[in-house]
Amino acid sequence: MTRASLDKQPQEVAEMFDDVAEKYDLTNDVLSLGQARLWRKEVAKAVDARPAQKILDLAAGTATSSQPFARTGAYVVPCDFSTGMLTVGKKRYPHMPFTAGDATRLPFADDVFDAVTISFGLRNVQETDQALRELYRVTKPGGRVVICEFSQPTWAPFRTVYTEYLMRALPPVARTVSSNPDAYVYLAESIRDWPDQPALAARLQGAGWSKVAWRNLTGGIVAMHRGFKA
Repeated sequence: MTRASLDKQPQEVAEMFDDVAEKYDLTNDVLSLGQARLWRKEVAKAVDARPAQKILDLAAGTATSSQPFARTGAYVVPCDFSTGMLTVGKKRYPHMPFTAGDATRLPFADDVFDAVTISFGLRNVQETDQALRELYRVTKPGGRVVICEFSQPTWAPFRTVYTEYLMRALPPVARTVSSNPDAYVYLAESIRDWPDQPALAARLQGAGWSKVAWRNLTGGIVAMHRGFKA
């Protein structure tokens, strides 16, 4: 079984997600204590997909995250660099235009999408700033980005408890439900290592996005950032 390291070599990360593809959605529901579904609903509200709009769902995995956008009548492209995830997703949603792609070199033209979004995937990209620039490039002027990612709880005592859960409780729980529990050790470490809310907002602004703001979910365990392309 594959476990990526924190230098996030693309091939290692892709192989790790290939390993966990079959049970990935179930494992996320268990490890998040059901919160993952709530977070998806909030992302759908923020993206605000409309009929005939083009939406890029990057790091879409099996395209579970894409379904709320598709139900609005938008044209949704689920994109991921894990072929294992894409294969599982295509079996579940054969009508969707699954696309293999690297976040740092997206296989799309400039100014294509009305909205671009990535949930719990930006953290796994080796070159975060390049990915943010690529998302900007493929977005139409006036379009929007929504990023949902693990972040830093805002209340210090809870932050301590949360960190203990990540590093001590998460791996044993993952062993009971995941085909590759070592992958979740990496995920816990990558969450702990990720920038906080203001730092990610600054990186979005550095990539060209304007009107950048964020909203904390579940006490800051997750933060949802949004920006616009002028």
